[in-house]
Amino acid sequence: MMTHAGLRDPDEVPPGLSDRVLICGVSGSGKTTLAQRLAERWGLTHTEIDALYHGPGWVPRPEFLDDVRALAAGERWVTEWQYTSKGAGDILEPRAQLALWLDYPLPLLRRRLIRRTLGRALSRKPLWNGNREGPVWQMLSRDPERNILAWQRQTMRSWHERMPATLERNPHLTVIRFRTPAETEAWLAASPRRTDAA
Repeated sequence: MMTHAGLRDPDEVPPGLSDRVLICGVSGSGKTTLAQRLAERWGLTHTEIDALYHGPGWVPRPEFLDDVRALAAGERWVTEWQYTSKGAGDILEPRAQLALWLDYPLPLLRRRLIRRTLGRALSRKPLWNGNREGPVWQMLSRDPERNILAWQRQTMRSWHERMPATLERNPHLTVIRFRTPAETEAWLAASPRRTDAA
C-alpha cells in the first residue's frame, strides 16, 4: 500500500480553498471536467494543458514549456497534471498547493473513455487548435499513439508508480486520492465557494 505524509484520503483533508491546483488521473478519469467545475467554484483560471501541448495536426507546439511557465507564474489556476515527461511537472509542481488524484477503477475508466472517444469521433467536434478525434476504427488499433484505449491500458498504473517519488520531490504538496466518483462529488460539494473571485 502506498503511504506518504502528503498523500491523503478525502476525509483527512477538510475541503478548503486553494489557489493553484493540479488534477491527475489516467485518460477518461474526468480531469478536465473536474478542473472546470473547480475553477468555477473557487474562482480559478482553468487552462487545459492539452491545448498548450497540441498544435495543428497534433504536432507538439514549440511554445509549450514557455506557456506552462506563464501558467505556473499565475496566482490562481487549475490544470491537468500531464506531460510530466515533457517537463511540465518540473514547472507546475513547485507552484501547486494541492493536487487531486482521480484513482478510479478500470471498468469505470474504460466506460467513460469509450463514451468520450465515440462522442468526439462521431460528432467531429474540434478539440485543440483545429484537431479532431480520429476515426472510430482507431479504437481497435494496438498502437497507443493512435488508440486512446490502448494508451489508457498502457498508462493505467503510471501514477501509482510515479507518485511516491513525486511526493518526495514536492514535500509541500498535498495530494488527495479519490477512489470513486462519489468520493469526489462529496468532497467537492462540501468545499466552500470563493466569494472574492476576480
